[in-house]
Amino acid sequence: MQGFFVTGTDTDVGKTVVAAWLLAHLDAAGHGPSYWKPVQAGTEPETDSAAAERFSGLSGARILPEAYVLPEPMAPHEAARRVGIALDMAKIAPPAGHGPLVVEGAGGMLVPLTEDRYVIDIAEALDLPVILAARSTLGTINHTLLSLEALRRRKVTIAGVVMNGPPTPHNREAIERYGKAEIVAEIPRLDAVTRDTLLAIKPEIELARLARITP
Repeated sequence: MQGFFVTGTDTDVGKTVVAAWLLAHLDAAGHGPSYWKPVQAGTEPETDSAAAERFSGLSGARILPEAYVLPEPMAPHEAARRVGIALDMAKIAPPAGHGPLVVEGAGGMLVPLTEDRYVIDIAEALDLPVILAARSTLGTINHTLLSLEALRRRKVTIAGVVMNGPPTPHNREAIERYGKAEIVAEIPRLDAVTRDTLLAIKPEIELARLARITP
């Protein structure tokens, strides 16, 4: 499968912005990507699918429907319990789409979905290269290295790290050195997140190669 699985080192580290950034660049290069959020927990003020569509400028047809939409913004296993359902992993499969697929997880890799399944299980099943969204500021080294270690224990392919926030060169250097991971891009704080502002941030590594897109 071509594309990326976008996960984060924590919540609110910019996964949806990173997903939209990937979508905008893949689309501008003519690859016609699609976006899929398997499990959405929280619907206010908008879902991640709606935000990814708005940020990237992709047409609605490229935004694939979620497997589950849960009303409360919390870990999916608890959000599901509060509405009286249990998530069925067999139902978490991408709908038919065209082009490379950008999948956005919920929270980080070890966020629970069921009693014995986690977000990392979706990434492992899809076998897409993982883009890890990480904040650039204090605390990011520990969170990023732990996330990279969890991915490597499962032998999940790591495409690289996208750092969100103000440039912090020493944190970037530590992640590259100790995490042995490439930095795909640094996304600064943006006054407005739009297709144009995302396209202005150039990838440091060729995205088509990382996404396994063949000419």
